Amino acid sequence: MHEQQAGNERQPLRPLTRQPERAYSLMMEKVQRFGSAMLAPVLLFAFAGLAVGIAIIAQNGDLIPLAADKESAWNHFWSVWEAGAWTVFNQMELLFVIGLPIALAKTANARAVMEAAMVYLTFNYFVGAMLKVWGKGGTGFFDLDYSTDISESAAGTGLKMIAGIKTMDTGIFGAIIISAIVVWVHNRWFDKKLPDFLGIFQGSQYVYGVCFFLMMPVAFLFSWLWPYAQHGISSLQGFFIASGALGVWVYTFLERFLIPTGLHHFIYSPFVFGNVVTPNGIAKDWPSHLSEFAKSDKPLKELFPGGGFALHGNSKVFAPIGIAAAFYTTARPEKRKEVLALMIPVSLTAILIGITEPLEFTFLFLAPPLFLVHAILAASMAAIMYQLGLVGYMGGGLLDFLFQNWIPLWANHSGTYLMQIGVGLCFTVLYFLIFRFMILKFDFKTPGREEDGGETKLYSKAEYKAAKAAEKNGGAAAESADGDLYAPRAAGFLELLGGAENITTVNNCATRLRVSVADESLVSPSDADFKNAGALGLVRKGKAFQVIVGMDVPQVRERFETMVNEAKTLS
Repeated sequence: MHEQQAGNERQPLRPLTRQPERAYSLMMEKVQRFGSAMLAPVLLFAFAGLAVGIAIIAQNGDLIPLAADKESAWNHFWSVWEAGAWTVFNQMELLFVIGLPIALAKTANARAVMEAAMVYLTFNYFVGAMLKVWGKGGTGFFDLDYSTDISESAAGTGLKMIAGIKTMDTGIFGAIIISAIVVWVHNRWFDKKLPDFLGIFQGSQYVYGVCFFLMMPVAFLFSWLWPYAQHGISSLQGFFIASGALGVWVYTFLERFLIPTGLHHFIYSPFVFGNVVTPNGIAKDWPSHLSEFAKSDKPLKELFPGGGFALHGNSKVFAPIGIAAAFYTTARPEKRKEVLALMIPVSLTAILIGITEPLEFTFLFLAPPLFLVHAILAASMAAIMYQLGLVGYMGGGLLDFLFQNWIPLWANHSGTYLMQIGVGLCFTVLYFLIFRFMILKFDFKTPGREEDGGETKLYSKAEYKAAKAAEKNGGAAAESADGDLYAPRAAGFLELLGGAENITTVNNCATRLRVSVADESLVSPSDADFKNAGALGLVRKGKAFQVIVGMDVPQVRERFETMVNEAKTLS
């Protein structure tokens, strides 16, 4: 009896000890899911920036003689090209509004995109009308003058034209907030059953109707409070710029260090796409001034002081060679050819286009201390370059460097870029020496240093992994896939995650399949099982799991979701 009472007394304590952990896990799951959703719109900036850079180079008379005549057919063609190339940057708010529901809506994603776009436009019409009536040009209740003419430039007015609507400039912050509200309403009420005589108002109509009424108070609050936020952002810009190299170091360190959690999207997005350090975000303001910067011989740091917060691409260009060399030279002699064959394509991908996660996640899972060292070195490289005068839009790889920085600006700023290359190569050597020392000192099992019988890999051989997954599933998945390299992996992951009934949400970022489950105890406890099924690794966060897949994660996710939906339909 005493034992039973003691047990009863202790039992209520269990939820109290687990509740904070579960709450934290749930919060991190939602934050990570939101962070990965940011990737959908961000991915378009790589091509858009390249297209703008090419247009600016093509119209530079100092580089291309044909461009000297501004009325030539050559310049006319490239002016048309450039007008189209600016689409993504000019409609950045709409891009984030319609991009987020793709990843965040739990059902009927396409309808959620339509709802978000229409609600965002409705919100801006409300804001415009409220400012017209109650702004400084009207009764003066709101601290913004709607009567200001923005036909030439909206900079500094707090206003902006969005899809033909004269409204308040809330940047991507406003777009994200409105889109998040729409997604919340969509997930909560899209499937709500109304009485038969009101059936026409179900689904998207109901979501839009609810949001219509919500947008009136939301628009009022934005009109009232956002001008104060704009003043705060303006002060914040001065603070970050004044923080100099230290601010750049902290920014770049967090951008790299938070990659495993997916929270790095929240670090760079406000700087690169928002107005934290420049009025319209570095991604837009840098290329829009390229022609002006190309003609000036003033230091780039003086011309564009906020550009130190987009130098994180330097670690993507200069680090891979040093890291690859460290892996190669510390590998067993008989395995060095295999290591070299794996490292060359991964390093080239990182250097050219800035996709580093396959390389980073290799040593993140095999030797986590190397990842911390990587973040410190990347931050130090960017801070030193900034201190020596480098700024620009360098968040991607070498293609970004060439077309948005080096080629258009080389004539008057070659000294700055030669310094950048010199410092970058010095850090390449540092990466090699430090990584090699740590690998040997602590005997990290990096590629080529596996135990006898272990496979030398960067966890990226799609065909081999697909075969392993097919073998694990008795060949059934491979037969049904008809040569599909992605379906076997998807089937393997689904089985290891507890089956279709255990899956609650599915998402992905650049290289990871993000899945939430109903019961984490049904998930295989062995990370090795996931690697045998074709994963690069696995991150566990309570009910949230990140399966590291690689650059073909969109294709794997498509097969995975199809399998989940079909299984649930049949059941």
